[in-house]
Amino acid sequence: MAGSGYTDLREKLKSMMPYRDNYKGSSLREPTESPYGAVGGAAATERKRKYHEDSDSEPSDYEEQQKEEEEARKVKSGIRQLRLFSPDECAKIEARIEDVVSRAEKGLYKEHTVDRAPLRNKYFFGEGYTYGSQLQRRGPGQERLYPQGEVDAIPEWVHDLVIRKLVEHRVIPEGFVNSAVINDYQPGGCIVSHVDPIHIFERPIVSVSFFSDSALCFGCKFQFKPIRVSEPVLFLPVRRGSVTVLSGYAADEITHCIRPQDIKERRAVIILRKTRLDAPRLETKSLSSSVLSPGYTSDRLSGSNRDQILKPKRSHRKADPDAAHRPRILEMDKEENRRSVLLPKHRRRSNFSSENYWRRSYEYTEDYEEEEEDGSPARKVKMRRH
Repeated sequence: MAGSGYTDLREKLKSMMPYRDNYKGSSLREPTESPYGAVGGAAATERKRKYHEDSDSEPSDYEEQQKEEEEARKVKSGIRQLRLFSPDECAKIEARIEDVVSRAEKGLYKEHTVDRAPLRNKYFFGEGYTYGSQLQRRGPGQERLYPQGEVDAIPEWVHDLVIRKLVEHRVIPEGFVNSAVINDYQPGGCIVSHVDPIHIFERPIVSVSFFSDSALCFGCKFQFKPIRVSEPVLFLPVRRGSVTVLSGYAADEITHCIRPQDIKERRAVIILRKTRLDAPRLETKSLSSSVLSPGYTSDRLSGSNRDQILKPKRSHRKADPDAAHRPRILEMDKEENRRSVLLPKHRRRSNFSSENYWRRSYEYTEDYEEEEEDGSPARKVKMRRH
């Protein structure tokens, strides 16, 4: 002990563990002082100052959460849901919807009554309007009602089985509805985020669901190739036989959509609305130049040709139960990628916009095998009609 220069064992242990004193005395230091000296304290102060500056410029997660919850409350304030239709009543109405689909397949409706898209078909009654890819100028406010008489009248069964019950329960007043749309979705179908045109339709917007349960989402953003959808501000379950009424913030200030993953079985919805008296409407003479393709001539809208009908395209594919749970490539993208393989060289051309041309081409290319330049056969592709 004496040889090492220490007369007390406690002094030796203290010299071997000097950090213990620093640790014990740390509670007596100023709050901004670091256990490792004054330099650390200054750095901590600087970090706190920078944190507060960043907090002022960017909202915290808590503030974002509060903002989302407030918006969800606003959306809920504009939603009303009722369970009005029993399973037996749903079955009767669903049989009528099947009849609409059958009549459309037989070509018994006017041209603008039926509108088809991959995994989703629309049937306009009473009033129809232009939207989406039908518009030469895209964007909100560009939608226009078709000339009166361009779509079929609202079927009597819609009045008797659906509208009358809504009036009896005071969901809508008598004589409110002059536009009825039936949307028929297959598994994995969807409708992108949108606001029902404010300059076209009065509020409220009433929808009745059939065939299966689904959901309506608010505030989603869509991306494509493949299709992806962001998390919604509000997820609203929609049951078979239920009535959903949108007004106020839910109808006007935020978009709503149906996501592919929410259509697990076939689902149909009847949308009942009233058009505004001052809603802009296309004139018959401008119908071909404003909406239809360049090859559609105005004389097709006159005389006996006015009643010509569009043969609807209906998918004959069997429903894929897993389609709703994985990203989906739109059919138009698949066709774009297959064109170079499917068509013989003598039938290829630069403009493939004609739907009838593609329908004719399927007859020649269903089992077509083309020799590539190196002599190897191309992949054999079997096309399905949509």
